[in-house]
Amino acid sequence: MPAFGLKIWCVIGVLLLAGCSAVLAWQVQDWRYEGRLAEQARLHAETLNQMTSAAATAQQAEQDKRLALEQRLTASEQTHYRALNDAQRDQDRLRDRLATADLRLSVLVDAGDAAQGCGVPATSGAGGVDHAAVRARLDPAHARRIVAITGEGDRGLIALQACQAYIRALAPAHFE
Repeated sequence: MPAFGLKIWCVIGVLLLAGCSAVLAWQVQDWRYEGRLAEQARLHAETLNQMTSAAATAQQAEQDKRLALEQRLTASEQTHYRALNDAQRDQDRLRDRLATADLRLSVLVDAGDAAQGCGVPATSGAGGVDHAAVRARLDPAHARRIVAITGEGDRGLIALQACQAYIRALAPAHFE
């Protein structure tokens, strides 16, 4: 039986050697994969950092664009608000001058109509500005209505300009 015992010890030695080789191979593979995984994780982290940096830069650029647009819109709004106030002040001044009889509105009358019995004299007074043009004075109430209508028209035009400026500020590339 001694040969049988020796064979068993040889088999056990071979198995131990194979087991140690397997454990050693696993350990080497572990080291290799650990190095690769660490490198891959580092590259992945660098890529994520680059993407985050690019996104932050893009976001800052968009915020800068938005701030610039808000500033342009605010300036445009202030400009149009001033224009609207100026127009309103001019309308109020004109309305006051009409109410105090400081100013009278008149219209040019066709000379042919005057000759047909309109009742307006064919000659102008010595203080007229239109050389021999026939003019008729408007009733102050009608003059106030005309001034109110022109005031609404002025406000409408100013509002239209404000809307156009707003659209141009939002989409400048489309209007150039």
